[in-house]
Amino acid sequence: MIRFFLLQNRQGKTRLSKWYVPPPGSEQEKARVEAEVHRFVTGRDKKYTNFIEYNNYKLIYRRYAGLFFTIAVDINDNELSYLETIHLFVELLDSYFSNVCELDIVFNFNKVYSILDEYILAGEIEDTSKREILERVQYLEKLD
Repeated sequence: MIRFFLLQNRQGKTRLSKWYVPPPGSEQEKARVEAEVHRFVTGRDKKYTNFIEYNNYKLIYRRYAGLFFTIAVDINDNELSYLETIHLFVELLDSYFSNVCELDIVFNFNKVYSILDEYILAGEIEDTSKREILERVQYLEKLD
């Protein structure tokens, strides 16, 4: 199960934060965890894997351009499937925004959350068809 999904830039600014299992405590605890995750992910040498054991779960991350996509999952979950999850989410964003960049995410954060919610629901992957997810997002846009 996915604990949280983070999208951070190289400077440590969190651009997307979706918590499926919030940490015990307050918003300060979330901010502390986000800062620690950023420190671990950006400070890690490229010759190592994209998997880090952190507290009671695993961090799976991938860098695309200047953005780090990080998923925290249960310790026994399959790392490679979550690397594919990150990749499909980037493909969804790229298809929706036609060559996505950080500014698209900043100025259209509600659409990014909508795409993420159509893809991952309550910490579980809901659908893996890029076409189906994008069609549902476009249908929801028509309703607005």
